[in-house]
Amino acid sequence: MKACIDIGGTKVAVSLNSGRDLDLLARRSEPTAKSGTNDAVALQVIRMVDAACAEAGVDPAAVQSAGVSSAGPFVIVDGRIELATPNICGGIAGPERGLPNDWRTAVLEAPLARRFAQLRVENDCVAALEAERRWGALQGVDHCAYVTWSTGIGTGLCADGRVLRGKNGNAGHAGHMFVSDNATALCGCGNIGDVEALVAGNAVARRFGPDAAALLQRAQAGDREAAATVDELCRVLGRMLYNLVIALDLQRISLGGSVFWNNRDYLLPRLHAQLAGHLPALTDGCELVPAGLGQRVGDYAALALVD
Repeated sequence: MKACIDIGGTKVAVSLNSGRDLDLLARRSEPTAKSGTNDAVALQVIRMVDAACAEAGVDPAAVQSAGVSSAGPFVIVDGRIELATPNICGGIAGPERGLPNDWRTAVLEAPLARRFAQLRVENDCVAALEAERRWGALQGVDHCAYVTWSTGIGTGLCADGRVLRGKNGNAGHAGHMFVSDNATALCGCGNIGDVEALVAGNAVARRFGPDAAALLQRAQAGDREAAATVDELCRVLGRMLYNLVIALDLQRISLGGSVFWNNRDYLLPRLHAQLAGHLPALTDGCELVPAGLGQRVGDYAALALVD
């Protein structure tokens, strides 16, 4: 029995897998721990795995293998991964972001390594990319990316059939590309005017009042002001997608995340329009597609790390 763990800025999800198929057992989800000591997320994960074992009637000691798909960035401290995640660690950008802690990092790998004999931790979008390449919309594609539009903005990148990871496992943090000098757009990483600060799910409420779901509902109901705002969000994210396509000469980008997935029919053509006609020698032939694994991509991302 294996533990599949998905850590995001909004929630932590845990499930079990028997190793025989893609079925995920005893799945549970909670808001991500953001108060107390900076090992709170790791302790939350261990507690949730043990609770999943109890639900499934499995001895927790029998679950010794775990895949962890986690929002980054990562930093390496004493050879172990800690999270320097803007939507979890309030000490990075300061109190203006409103997070209830002053953590600069959240300890993760060290406590989990004491609990699990076999452990693999990857950036959530790298893990989602691996899942999409194995079971989803990126099967058989050697030049591709997975992009999430959710609480934050993240990407997993693959060039020439090789998943890119970088020196600390942080390759693909394209959501922190600078795209604007907007002095009011503060990202949790401390940047002002990066993609995430402008278009991420948690940025919409700070910039425009309603949350992303309400804004998109109004746009799709015919509210012209809301539609214009959404078009601007798509312009910013579309520029990031364009940058990825021309930098890596991509064939296909798979898109997921709650903001995109719940509004995919409305958003996908608007994102397509941001690529169309711009340097066709590089952009023609690159497809934008919804994630083949849909809303389960996070769960299967963790499974891809241990399967």
